[in-house]
Amino acid sequence: MSRLLVSVPTEALYDAIAASRHDVDLVRWDMTGPAPAPKIDVVVPPYMVGNAVLAQLTKVSTRLVQSQLNGYDGVAEMLPAGVVYANAAGVHETSTAELTLALILAAQRGIPDFVRAAERGRWERAYHESLADRRVLLVGYGGVGRAIEDRLLAFETTVVRLARHERHDERGTIYGFDALYEQLALADIVVVGVPLDESTQGLINDDFLSAMRDGTLLVNIARGKVADTDALLAHASAGRLRLALDVTDPEPLPDGHALFALTNVLISPHVGGATSAMLPRMARLLNEQIDRLSRGDEPLNVVLRT
Repeated sequence: MSRLLVSVPTEALYDAIAASRHDVDLVRWDMTGPAPAPKIDVVVPPYMVGNAVLAQLTKVSTRLVQSQLNGYDGVAEMLPAGVVYANAAGVHETSTAELTLALILAAQRGIPDFVRAAERGRWERAYHESLADRRVLLVGYGGVGRAIEDRLLAFETTVVRLARHERHDERGTIYGFDALYEQLALADIVVVGVPLDESTQGLINDDFLSAMRDGTLLVNIARGKVADTDALLAHASAGRLRLALDVTDPEPLPDGHALFALTNVLISPHVGGATSAMLPRMARLLNEQIDRLSRGDEPLNVVLRT
């Protein structure tokens, strides 16, 4: 059996794979220059650089493109015909759930206010909302949503799940999108974690935000384009809603943008999966894909076939 040729974009991922196996040929390719070979069995694109680099695949024959991202909005338009494309499901869920809880806890317990006071050299006590006993609505319930729910339950919250279609599991009802506005009106915290597609672009609009009660916290960990930035700014500027955003539109959010100035808005720069957990989990997934291709099995996490 011939050895697989695998391209990875970074020295760190190269070293992680090289340390665990010697039955594949590894090359570094960040997809900014010519391909190192006309045929590469597995191509791993660089992380968080946009979809434009995928145009390089027109010059390469490949069996699998293994993304380092969970989301794949806009990818199909950039891929040549005949490509099998897998996402990184299983890599980022834990870290994204950690960040989601960190944003919720920081917003609920007033951590940014305390930090600002400390920067002024001030001891400023204040009363803030708990996370305990709050009703949290998860809009979007895939792997990330499940990981967030697992952690929220430990904080003695009531978690309501909402996905594209209603279904039931061991924890009860997962509501369909037809129940969205009814559930928005009941929630204390709304976490949006839907994939970006035609049906979810602009989902968080003025109607969505107006359906939420005054003082509700909205957390967006999906994609920036899931939300209408002007609507977010209007509701936050009026002091009616609180926001915690790991994603924005545009992204990066320009220096000096009005959202940065609002004390009821907490922004992190799209870092849900950017932790020390990523590299070993990405290496584990890539090793599994290599094993599967070597055996002639179907790869995991295939989301597109062009």
